[in-house]
Amino acid sequence: QVQLVEGGGSVQAGGSLRLSCAASGYTYRTACMGWFRVAPGKEREGVACIDTDGKTSYADSVKGRFTISKDNANNTLYLQMNSLKPEDTAKYYCAAGSYCSGGYCYGVNYWGQGTQVTVSS
Repeated sequence: QVQLVEGGGSVQAGGSLRLSCAASGYTYRTACMGWFRVAPGKEREGVACIDTDGKTSYADSVKGRFTISKDNANNTLYLQMNSLKPEDTAKYYCAAGSYCSGGYCYGVNYWGQGTQVTVSS
């Protein structure tokens, strides 16, 4: 079965962090991969998404600061997070689904277990 394993961490405000999500096994009928985040007291937010053609989309809150990319040869998804703010503190999840729109990956079939990102001020 498919395994999605994220790696995260903590950083001070203004710093950078790169999240990685390694996918193993066959990801059945997925056409996009994306990153979501959940902060305490907030709804799950689609952060960034990338489709099979490499086209990307982002939530307005992270545009210009975050970059999603993937290494198809290595079957790894990345989220480069720059100029981090305390408001970015959340648990981040990678996911595989059907299509991207506005930074949101729709039709998710596979979820990672999530990793905590903490941005201190």
